[in-house]
Amino acid sequence: MRSEKHHKGWNEIKTNDSWAIFKIMGEFVNGFERMSKIGPCVSIFGSARTKEEDPYYKLAVSIAKSIAEAGYGVITGGGPGIMEAGNRGANLAGGTSVGLNIDLPFEQHDNPYIDNDKSLDFDYFFVRKVMFVKYSQGFVVMPGGFGTLDELFEAITLIQTHKIGKFPIILVGSEFWTGLMDWVKGTMLKMGTISPEDLNLIKIVDTEEEVVEIIDSFYKGHSMSPNF
Repeated sequence: MRSEKHHKGWNEIKTNDSWAIFKIMGEFVNGFERMSKIGPCVSIFGSARTKEEDPYYKLAVSIAKSIAEAGYGVITGGGPGIMEAGNRGANLAGGTSVGLNIDLPFEQHDNPYIDNDKSLDFDYFFVRKVMFVKYSQGFVVMPGGFGTLDELFEAITLIQTHKIGKFPIILVGSEFWTGLMDWVKGTMLKMGTISPEDLNLIKIVDTEEEVVEIIDSFYKGHSMSPNF
C-alpha cells in the first residue's frame, strides 16, 4: 500500500526552524573565519551551463588569469561552466582560486581548479551570497541565468541603499547585456524608479584588459577591505 506524503504541521516546522539556526550560524562562522584570511578578491559570475568550447568560457579563463596576475584572488560559485572557467584562469596564473559551493540537486558540482584549502560548501544560498558580497572587491558578471542576475541585482541594491560600500560591477559581453541595460535606462530610469547615479559603477566591456583596468582604476582612489 502506498504511503501518503507526510506534511509538516506548524509546530513541527517551528521546531525544525529553531534548530536550523545553529546550522546557519555555523555556516556564517566557518565562512567568515576562512574568507577573512584570503585577502582582496574579485568574484566572477556566469552560467553553469556554459561549455568549454564556448567563447565566453574562454574569455572567462582569460579574465580570471589577468585578474590573478594583477594581484587579486578569484572567487566563483565553485561549480561548472563560467565558474569553472574563473577558477581555471586563476589556477593557470598561480593565483588564489576560491570556490563557494552550493548543494543543489542538479548542475552543481565542484570544479577541479579550486585551491584545496579554499573550497567552502554551503546549504543556504543567502549565507553564500553574504560571502560573495563581503569579501569581493569587484563583481565580474559573465552571461548567465537567473542566479547570475540575482547576484548582480543584489549587489546593485546593497550599494544603492548604502548597506555596503561601492565597488566595480563589470558586465562582460555587450551583445548579452546591452538589451537589459537599455531596458533599465529606458524604462526604470525614465519612470523614476531608480536614480542616474545608481548606474554609475556598472560598466559593459568585452575584453579582459578593460576588466582589469576598471578594477585597478577604482582602487587607486579607494582602499581595499571587506565591504561591511
